[in-house]
Amino acid sequence: MGSIVLFLGILLFSFIVTSMAVVPFINLLYKLKFRRAQQQTKDAFGKRTPIYDKFHKNKAGVPVGGGLLIVVLVSVFFALMIPLLNYFGIEVTSLHQNSQVEINVLFFTFLSFAILGLYDDLKKIFSFEKTKFFGLRLRQKLLLQIILAVIISLMLHFQLGISILHIPFVGTFDLGWGYIPFATFVIVAFTNAVNITDGLDGLASGLLMIGLFGLWILSSSILDVPLSVFIALWLGSLISLLYFNIYPARLFMGDVGSLAFGATLAVIGLLLGKVFTLLIIGFIFVLEIMSSLLQLLAKRYWKRKILPAAPLHLTLQERGWDEPKIVQRAWLIQIMLTLFGLWLAFI
Repeated sequence: MGSIVLFLGILLFSFIVTSMAVVPFINLLYKLKFRRAQQQTKDAFGKRTPIYDKFHKNKAGVPVGGGLLIVVLVSVFFALMIPLLNYFGIEVTSLHQNSQVEINVLFFTFLSFAILGLYDDLKKIFSFEKTKFFGLRLRQKLLLQIILAVIISLMLHFQLGISILHIPFVGTFDLGWGYIPFATFVIVAFTNAVNITDGLDGLASGLLMIGLFGLWILSSSILDVPLSVFIALWLGSLISLLYFNIYPARLFMGDVGSLAFGATLAVIGLLLGKVFTLLIIGFIFVLEIMSSLLQLLAKRYWKRKILPAAPLHLTLQERGWDEPKIVQRAWLIQIMLTLFGLWLAFI
């Protein structure tokens, strides 16, 4: 009971502080002109995306960078919170023997992918594509994601000794060295899945909020204090952001948020040893990225589309679904997916 009270208090603290900071932060973004520009978007192959432009032209001028606020606040709070717990004699237990490595993994993932996402935001907002430094192509950015994911996977495997994959009703498998490419794939996949899903007001942030509550229950049940504290801080800030991110959005996460959040979501699943649960909880993210991948492959090799637009939420918009309707129904599905994932994790 004491742990639950502590974690809930940390969540409320994070929510209150973020809520106090978010409006001045939005005003700052306006002053810095850190806003979504009105421009014609292109897909991974440089082709125009008129359907996306049609449904998102009214979002021009909305500040981008809510994810940056969350990354900064959560990182600062997390850096202070663990020493404070030690100071007040609260035992910082962990699923893993070396809790400091777990903390380092969370910090490295959260911050490194946030920096990569911030680069993307700067390029889009200030049109830096033609400069030498800001002219990285999709393949080069993907390579950077893979490099970061490999570093994280090496830390998970060699410093924390994680190599197990558990599949409910099937069994537990020791992947050995194979865990490194497996974990790398999971991290890169979820990084891009959350980034692709972040296309409607409140969609990605709401799905993340619901899914994180499920992972928070898991981490609290095994008394993994660093992970539970981190998720509590993240949830508090994310709920505050969601208030301004729901339709019609006054603030977008930006790539700085979606890349950092997607990668960290994957790492939390890997740290908990619940990758299958992560797959269930993150199924809508997986569905979104799979629809985009299949669309790209079809256009590249078959010279035709298999969907009117990708990712899937754009197809629903094209078929006449209102943006709030898509988001709200996705949230409802996410609640059931999270409950199902928790059930599988506890059996």
